[in-house]
Amino acid sequence: MNIHELPMIIFTVFAQMSVGTFVLLGVIQLVARVRYGSQAIDKITDPILYAIGPAMVFGLIASMFHMNDITNTFNVLRHWDSSWLSREIILGAAFAGLGFLFALLQWKKWGSATLRQVLAGITAIVGLALVYAMSMIYYTLVTVPAWNTFATPAQFFTTTFLLGALAVGMALMSTIMWRIRTATKELTGAQTGKKATTPEQAAVLAEKQVVDADTRTKLTAILKGVAIASITMLGLQFIIITLHISSLSQGGQEALQSAAVFSGAWFLARLLLVFIGAGLLALFVYRYAATKAPAKSLAILATAAFALVLVGEMIGRAQFYESMFRIGM
Repeated sequence: MNIHELPMIIFTVFAQMSVGTFVLLGVIQLVARVRYGSQAIDKITDPILYAIGPAMVFGLIASMFHMNDITNTFNVLRHWDSSWLSREIILGAAFAGLGFLFALLQWKKWGSATLRQVLAGITAIVGLALVYAMSMIYYTLVTVPAWNTFATPAQFFTTTFLLGALAVGMALMSTIMWRIRTATKELTGAQTGKKATTPEQAAVLAEKQVVDADTRTKLTAILKGVAIASITMLGLQFIIITLHISSLSQGGQEALQSAAVFSGAWFLARLLLVFIGAGLLALFVYRYAATKAPAKSLAILATAAFALVLVGEMIGRAQFYESMFRIGM
């Protein structure tokens, strides 16, 4: 497996995950606001928003190490009108900046709700443009058969929405668990008629407070949506991978060399990790979300699904770079 391109692997995967999380979180908020109102849904989803920025910044910092001399970044910016790489850097910085601004306005509730929604829409468009620019850097290399194919933008966008959906589910349940732990500490030392005498009793009472009937309804709807999106993206990804390998197998020597990369133990590991995370575990999340399953169980499922798919996508991106066999010199 190729780890020489580790900075770009981290950058592309984490940037795409950040875009997918932001876009899908926006979709959730738009749909949920109609059903539950903006104040109720903001309380649940706002903490997820604040985690996108650090992930994006981490990816941008990692990408700079790919240039050997990070000052070259500023030289790249001068060719925005002709270079997809320049556009990628500009759009990446713009997405991170707009995302930070939106998170700040949303946190402080500055400006009108309409203004924040417009800013969120612009940020989402810039993010999707960033993913497109990433894919075009590789797609436009006509001398690399493995990259000069529909599979490049298709896989970049499926990674975006697959990781984005699972990140929303994990972050949502992580937020719930943090609130339950905070409430448990408060209840353990509270002087009330229903004072908990043990940490276990305090945890049960805390979960009932944090995940009341209204919150459970919202969690169920969001987690079911996350599971459906994950399973859908999983199906699309498997179709794209199959068509991509089939196309390379019918090409010339370089294409055949590229096709050979997508085989063996690492390729199988990638498929298994993504299938288990986005398929089986997502199915369990969908099933148990509508039950009275403890929040801890849902949090474990959501986190495990995200972690498995993240590792699988990192392996897949490493193989993407490893498949670069160029025609000619």
